[in-house]
Amino acid sequence: MTDILIVEDNKELAELLCDFLRGENYTVSVAETGEKALQLYERYGARLVVLDIMLPGKDGFAVCRKIREESNTPILIVSARTDKEDKLNGLTLGADDYIEKPYDIDIMLAKIAGIFKRRYAVDELIDGDIRISKMNRVVYKNGVPIEMTAKEFDLLVLFLENKGKILTKEYLFNQIWGSDSFSEQQTLTVHIKWLRQKIEDDPKQPKHILTVWGVGYKYESI
Repeated sequence: MTDILIVEDNKELAELLCDFLRGENYTVSVAETGEKALQLYERYGARLVVLDIMLPGKDGFAVCRKIREESNTPILIVSARTDKEDKLNGLTLGADDYIEKPYDIDIMLAKIAGIFKRRYAVDELIDGDIRISKMNRVVYKNGVPIEMTAKEFDLLVLFLENKGKILTKEYLFNQIWGSDSFSEQQTLTVHIKWLRQKIEDDPKQPKHILTVWGVGYKYESI
Protein backbone atom coordinates (compact mmCIF):
# COMPACT_ATOMS: atom_id res chain seq x y z
CA MET A 1 0.00 0.00 0.00
CA THR A 2 1.22 3.50 -0.87
CA ASP A 3 1.85 5.78 2.12
CA ILE A 4 0.68 8.99 0.45
CA LEU A 5 -1.32 9.69 -2.71
CA ILE A 6 -0.82 13.26 -3.94
CA VAL A 7 -3.63 14.56 -6.15
CA GLU A 8 -2.34 17.74 -7.77
CA ASP A 9 -2.53 19.05 -11.35
CA ASN A 10 0.37 21.48 -10.84
CA LYS A 11 3.26 19.25 -11.91
CA GLU A 12 6.03 21.37 -10.34
CA LEU A 13 4.22 21.61 -7.00
CA ALA A 14 3.44 17.89 -7.00
CA GLU A 15 7.07 16.99 -7.76
CA LEU A 16 8.36 19.32 -5.04
CA LEU A 17 6.08 17.86 -2.37
CA CYS A 18 6.84 14.36 -3.62
CA ASP A 19 10.59 14.95 -3.24
CA PHE A 20 10.21 16.26 0.31
CA LEU A 21 7.98 13.34 1.33
CA ARG A 22 10.30 10.74 -0.17
CA GLY A 23 13.10 12.45 1.74
CA GLU A 24 11.10 11.60 4.87
CA ASN A 25 10.95 7.94 3.73
CA TYR A 26 7.29 7.93 2.67
CA THR A 27 6.25 5.97 -0.41
CA VAL A 28 4.40 8.36 -2.70
CA SER A 29 2.29 8.22 -5.86
CA VAL A 30 0.94 11.18 -7.85
CA ALA A 31 -2.26 11.73 -9.83
CA GLU A 32 -2.94 14.81 -11.97
CA THR A 33 -6.72 14.30 -12.24
CA GLY A 34 -9.55 13.17 -10.01
CA GLU A 35 -10.26 10.19 -12.22
CA LYS A 36 -6.63 9.02 -12.09
CA ALA A 37 -6.59 9.50 -8.32
CA LEU A 38 -9.57 7.21 -7.83
CA GLN A 39 -8.04 4.59 -10.13
CA LEU A 40 -4.77 4.61 -8.17
CA TYR A 41 -6.58 4.58 -4.84
CA GLU A 42 -8.81 1.66 -5.82
CA ARG A 43 -5.87 -0.34 -7.12
CA TYR A 44 -3.15 0.41 -4.58
CA GLY A 45 -4.82 2.15 -1.64
CA ALA A 46 -3.12 4.87 0.42
CA ARG A 47 -2.58 5.67 4.08
CA LEU A 48 -3.11 9.39 3.38
CA VAL A 49 -4.53 11.37 0.46
CA VAL A 50 -3.23 14.92 -0.10
CA LEU A 51 -5.94 16.39 -2.30
CA ASP A 52 -6.20 19.55 -4.38
CA ILE A 53 -9.70 20.88 -5.09
CA MET A 54 -9.31 22.51 -8.50
CA LEU A 55 -8.63 19.59 -10.82
CA PRO A 56 -9.45 18.96 -14.48
CA GLY A 57 -12.58 16.82 -14.82
CA LYS A 58 -13.73 15.38 -11.48
CA ASP A 59 -12.85 17.94 -8.81
CA GLY A 60 -11.36 17.32 -5.37
CA PHE A 61 -14.70 17.49 -3.58
CA ALA A 62 -16.00 14.62 -5.73
CA VAL A 63 -12.84 12.61 -5.06
CA CYS A 64 -13.14 13.24 -1.32
CA ARG A 65 -16.78 12.16 -1.34
CA LYS A 66 -16.02 8.94 -3.24
CA ILE A 67 -13.10 7.92 -1.03
CA ARG A 68 -15.05 8.66 2.13
CA GLU A 69 -17.91 6.45 0.92
CA GLU A 70 -15.52 3.49 0.88
CA SER A 71 -13.00 4.07 3.68
CA ASN A 72 -11.81 6.23 6.56
CA THR A 73 -8.42 6.95 4.98
CA PRO A 74 -7.16 10.36 6.17
CA ILE A 75 -7.70 13.12 3.60
CA LEU A 76 -5.77 16.39 3.69
CA ILE A 77 -7.22 19.02 1.36
CA VAL A 78 -4.68 21.52 -0.02
CA SER A 79 -6.20 24.32 -2.07
CA ALA A 80 -5.86 27.92 -3.19
CA ARG A 81 -9.60 28.30 -2.60
CA THR A 82 -9.81 30.07 0.74
CA ASP A 83 -13.53 30.83 1.02
CA LYS A 84 -15.17 29.69 4.24
CA GLU A 85 -17.78 27.78 2.22
CA ASP A 86 -15.09 25.73 0.47
CA LYS A 87 -13.44 24.84 3.76
CA LEU A 88 -16.75 23.86 5.33
CA ASN A 89 -17.67 21.81 2.27
CA GLY A 90 -14.40 19.88 2.37
CA LEU A 91 -14.58 19.21 6.09
CA THR A 92 -18.25 18.26 5.87
CA LEU A 93 -17.45 15.75 3.13
CA GLY A 94 -15.02 14.08 5.52
CA ALA A 95 -11.62 15.70 4.99
CA ASP A 96 -9.43 15.61 8.11
CA ASP A 97 -7.86 19.02 7.50
CA TYR A 98 -7.83 21.90 5.00
CA ILE A 99 -4.61 23.75 4.20
CA GLU A 100 -4.46 26.92 2.11
CA LYS A 101 -1.99 27.42 -0.71
CA PRO A 102 0.70 28.63 -0.69
CA TYR A 103 1.75 26.60 2.33
CA ASP A 104 4.93 26.31 4.35
CA ILE A 105 6.54 22.95 3.54
CA ASP A 106 7.67 22.44 7.15
CA ILE A 107 4.11 22.97 8.38
CA MET A 108 2.84 20.53 5.75
CA LEU A 109 5.36 17.86 6.74
CA ALA A 110 4.51 18.35 10.42
CA LYS A 111 0.79 17.94 9.74
CA ILE A 112 1.41 14.78 7.72
CA ALA A 113 3.69 13.34 10.41
CA GLY A 114 1.00 14.11 13.00
CA ILE A 115 -1.65 12.28 11.00
CA PHE A 116 0.56 9.21 10.66
CA LYS A 117 1.46 9.26 14.35
CA ARG A 118 -2.15 9.52 15.49
CA ARG A 119 -3.59 7.04 13.00
CA TYR A 120 -0.86 4.46 12.53
CA ALA A 121 1.22 4.49 15.70
CA VAL A 122 -0.45 1.34 17.01
CA ASP A 123 2.19 -1.35 16.82
CA GLU A 124 0.19 -4.42 17.83
CA LEU A 125 -2.73 -6.13 16.13
CA ILE A 126 -4.60 -8.60 18.31
CA ASP A 127 -7.37 -11.01 17.39
CA GLY A 128 -8.15 -13.76 19.88
CA ASP A 129 -5.10 -15.99 20.23
CA ILE A 130 -3.28 -14.20 17.40
CA ARG A 131 -1.03 -11.23 18.16
CA ILE A 132 1.10 -9.34 15.64
CA SER A 133 3.97 -7.00 16.48
CA LYS A 134 4.33 -4.84 13.38
CA MET A 135 7.52 -3.21 14.64
CA ASN A 136 9.30 -6.50 15.24
CA ARG A 137 7.46 -8.29 12.40
CA VAL A 138 6.57 -11.24 14.61
CA VAL A 139 3.31 -13.20 14.77
CA TYR A 140 2.31 -15.03 17.96
CA LYS A 141 -0.35 -17.72 18.37
CA ASN A 142 -1.21 -18.50 21.97
CA GLY A 143 1.93 -16.59 22.95
CA VAL A 144 4.22 -18.72 20.79
CA PRO A 145 6.04 -17.02 17.88
CA ILE A 146 5.21 -18.38 14.43
CA GLU A 147 7.84 -18.44 11.71
CA MET A 148 6.60 -16.56 8.64
CA THR A 149 8.01 -15.27 5.40
CA ALA A 150 7.87 -11.53 4.69
CA LYS A 151 4.96 -11.95 2.26
CA GLU A 152 3.01 -14.15 4.68
CA PHE A 153 3.47 -11.54 7.39
CA ASP A 154 2.38 -8.65 5.16
CA LEU A 155 -0.63 -10.61 3.98
CA LEU A 156 -1.75 -11.44 7.52
CA VAL A 157 -1.36 -7.81 8.62
CA LEU A 158 -3.48 -6.70 5.66
CA PHE A 159 -6.18 -9.20 6.65
CA LEU A 160 -6.26 -8.12 10.31
CA GLU A 161 -6.36 -4.45 9.36
CA ASN A 162 -9.45 -5.21 7.25
CA LYS A 163 -11.31 -7.70 9.45
CA GLY A 164 -14.74 -8.58 8.12
CA LYS A 165 -14.13 -6.94 4.73
CA ILE A 166 -14.13 -8.90 1.48
CA LEU A 167 -10.81 -8.29 -0.29
CA THR A 168 -10.59 -9.22 -3.95
CA LYS A 169 -7.78 -11.41 -5.23
CA GLU A 170 -6.56 -8.57 -7.44
CA TYR A 171 -6.48 -6.13 -4.52
CA LEU A 172 -4.57 -8.55 -2.28
CA PHE A 173 -2.09 -9.41 -5.01
CA ASN A 174 -1.43 -5.77 -5.92
CA GLN A 175 -1.02 -4.75 -2.28
CA ILE A 176 1.49 -7.49 -1.45
CA TRP A 177 3.31 -8.17 -4.71
CA GLY A 178 2.56 -5.04 -6.75
CA SER A 179 0.92 -4.73 -10.14
CA ASP A 180 4.29 -4.85 -11.91
CA SER A 181 5.31 -8.10 -10.24
CA PHE A 182 6.39 -11.01 -12.39
CA SER A 183 4.59 -13.37 -10.02
CA GLU A 184 1.18 -14.78 -10.91
CA GLN A 185 -2.01 -14.63 -8.87
CA GLN A 186 -1.63 -18.35 -8.16
CA THR A 187 1.12 -17.19 -5.79
CA LEU A 188 -1.60 -15.61 -3.64
CA THR A 189 -3.50 -18.90 -3.43
CA VAL A 190 -0.36 -20.69 -2.27
CA HIS A 191 0.35 -18.07 0.41
CA ILE A 192 -3.23 -18.28 1.66
CA LYS A 193 -2.76 -22.04 2.04
CA TRP A 194 0.49 -21.54 3.98
CA LEU A 195 -1.09 -18.92 6.23
CA ARG A 196 -3.99 -21.22 7.06
CA GLN A 197 -1.56 -23.97 7.96
CA LYS A 198 0.13 -21.65 10.43
CA ILE A 199 -2.78 -19.83 12.12
CA GLU A 200 -5.85 -22.05 11.73
CA ASP A 201 -6.64 -24.84 14.21
CA ASP A 202 -7.89 -26.89 11.24
CA PRO A 203 -6.48 -25.54 7.95
CA LYS A 204 -8.94 -27.65 5.95
CA GLN A 205 -11.87 -25.97 7.71
CA PRO A 206 -10.61 -22.42 8.26
CA LYS A 207 -12.40 -20.13 10.68
CA HIS A 208 -10.29 -17.00 10.14
CA ILE A 209 -9.27 -16.73 6.48
CA LEU A 210 -12.42 -17.50 4.53
CA THR A 211 -12.78 -17.93 0.77
CA VAL A 212 -15.41 -15.78 -0.91
CA TRP A 213 -15.93 -17.81 -4.06
CA GLY A 214 -15.46 -15.93 -7.30
CA VAL A 215 -14.29 -12.79 -5.48
CA GLY A 216 -11.46 -13.24 -3.00
CA TYR A 217 -11.06 -13.69 0.75
CA LYS A 218 -12.01 -12.14 4.07
CA TYR A 219 -10.69 -12.45 7.60
CA GLU A 220 -13.16 -13.16 10.40
CA SER A 221 -12.71 -13.12 14.16
CA ILE A 222 -13.91 -16.21 15.98
